[in-house]
Amino acid sequence: MFQLFLAKFKNMRAPLEKIIESPIQSITVLDLTEPHFDPNWHFHPHYQLFTVLKGEGTRLIGDNIQHFEVGDTVLLGPDLPHLWRNDKRYFVPDSALMTRGIVLYFTQEFLSQAGINLPESSNIKHLLEESNRGLDFNGRSKELIRENLLELSTSEGFDSILKLLNLLNELSKESEYTHICSLGYKNTHKKSETERMHKVYNFAMQHFKNEIRIDEVANLANMSVPAFCRYFKKRSNKTFSDFIAEIRIGHACKLLGSEQLSIAEVCYESGFNTLSNFNKKFKEIMNITPTEFKKEVRSI
Repeated sequence: MFQLFLAKFKNMRAPLEKIIESPIQSITVLDLTEPHFDPNWHFHPHYQLFTVLKGEGTRLIGDNIQHFEVGDTVLLGPDLPHLWRNDKRYFVPDSALMTRGIVLYFTQEFLSQAGINLPESSNIKHLLEESNRGLDFNGRSKELIRENLLELSTSEGFDSILKLLNLLNELSKESEYTHICSLGYKNTHKKSETERMHKVYNFAMQHFKNEIRIDEVANLANMSVPAFCRYFKKRSNKTFSDFIAEIRIGHACKLLGSEQLSIAEVCYESGFNTLSNFNKKFKEIMNITPTEFKKEVRSI
């Protein structure tokens, strides 16, 4: 199944270590109803199970950029950088738009105390190991998570522990998920380097519709062009030109869902100078042509 890459990180910040602690609970469940989700790119030492009940936009998890909407449901392993960035219209002053999501946090320490290292828990252990790349659920698994998170948001005491363990056991028997990050992805971000990447990301998100010169971006990062290219590839697991192409194709994916724009109009609105180059890049990234993609979106 193809992925809808989008790019709406205009105000994206460098990854921050998020602290999530509760002195009286082994797990933390939050029912979030806000004008928009937390726009800060962050990571934490907890496992995170999250489902979107209301809202849409762009999510960034590790080295993956993808559109999200109602039903988006993922399990993330510890220290996997992420954010769910709502579309620009959610940040307009006096906007009446709202978002809602339920998130559950639990730690490796909790899992050890709950007996996850026992031989009988091998399937759950495997599921959690797979979550180090992030797991994107679909089908029955997605519905199972949504229902259980709604129940967990109002559960208390040992009931919540039993519900979580039962949910993990059920998910360990399912195969309705795809990995989010590429094979071998690791969080290499250091706090001392985050401001540099913050500047680069912001510049890219603001100017992807225009021509972007690599020397201009390298200068922004206070690096030579060769040094910047090596640095960006190491930190993002992709070249800067590939990153820009994904942003442009992601923007095009969103526009192709609109009945008002033709494919040619989408091409130029997304930062491409020629229709042939647009078609080529779209097929490379999405494994489908713009025309085929448009038909797929309209048929959903």
